[in-house]
Amino acid sequence: MRGLRAGTVVLLACLLALALLPLVAEKYYIQLFTKMMIMAIFAMSLDLLVGFTGLVSLGHAAFFGLAGYVLAFAAPQYQAADLWLSLPLAMVCSGLLALIIGALVLRTSGIYFIMVTLAFAQMVFFLFHDTKIAGGADGIYVYAKPVAAIAGWEPFTLENHTHFYFVVLVLLALVYACLRLLLNSLFGRVIVGIRVNEPRMKSLGYRTFRYKLVCFVLAGALAGMAGYFAAAQFGFVSPETLGWHQSGSVLMMVILGGMGTLTGAVLGAFAMMLVELGLQGLPVIGGVEIAKHWQLLMGAFIVCAVLLLPQGLLGLGKLASRLRSKPAEARDG
Repeated sequence: MRGLRAGTVVLLACLLALALLPLVAEKYYIQLFTKMMIMAIFAMSLDLLVGFTGLVSLGHAAFFGLAGYVLAFAAPQYQAADLWLSLPLAMVCSGLLALIIGALVLRTSGIYFIMVTLAFAQMVFFLFHDTKIAGGADGIYVYAKPVAAIAGWEPFTLENHTHFYFVVLVLLALVYACLRLLLNSLFGRVIVGIRVNEPRMKSLGYRTFRYKLVCFVLAGALAGMAGYFAAAQFGFVSPETLGWHQSGSVLMMVILGGMGTLTGAVLGAFAMMLVELGLQGLPVIGGVEIAKHWQLLMGAFIVCAVLLLPQGLLGLGKLASRLRSKPAEARDG
């Protein structure tokens, strides 16, 4: 109970810090943290599959990238799309794609599931890469950020980077809260049971395929939300957002933070992007531009993190608690 209260206090403190950031930060850092929060939503959507349901997908970026293309298609040429229409449309399209793919791939498991999700994602990738549907390999521009007008009144404008930041912050908090409620419900206990022992859940009368399909569709729709705002922020969508490396990157975020915990997914997204930024800013040492080789250093960092922190960065808190309890036990003894 004490640990739960401490975790809640830490979460509220982090949320408060993010809310106060625009008051002290410059435009560059506001946009950087906006990107981190978008990727945190993306990471939570994948963690719902990997960490809670036990479905390791290498095709999750297909839903992320598709939503960006939906935004580009929904916007009139050189004009802004309607946020209240285009965002639900993007999420529905991503969810429908997840429904179609999930209905097929969820009949497999293990390494076969991983490979089939990768195969479907690559099919979507090459659909946009090798055709002229949306600029081919060159991608397509989103010339204006969506407009949030309601009967001529705009409660906020996404063209303002501070407004954009707070919209994404509110969505991050809502997604976290809704997923937390879902996972604390009977539905959440069932999907965790499926991850631990699916045959036993079947023997108890649960139709596990339906539960997994619902999770797959929900994760796809949430990935679509993240992809929509990523496209809106950068004003550009390319087939690279659909690629397997994007799926691998967000999977690394989940592993780095700690699988099976929403907090870990958020922490992993922030940590990975901050480490990446730090490595790209390394100085020249001995005539060697270390920053040019940041991807090699990033790989070494992830390998070390996985080996030393099998429970992710959240495992550091548990390790610190154990270390604090040992001296107390020694004194009592």
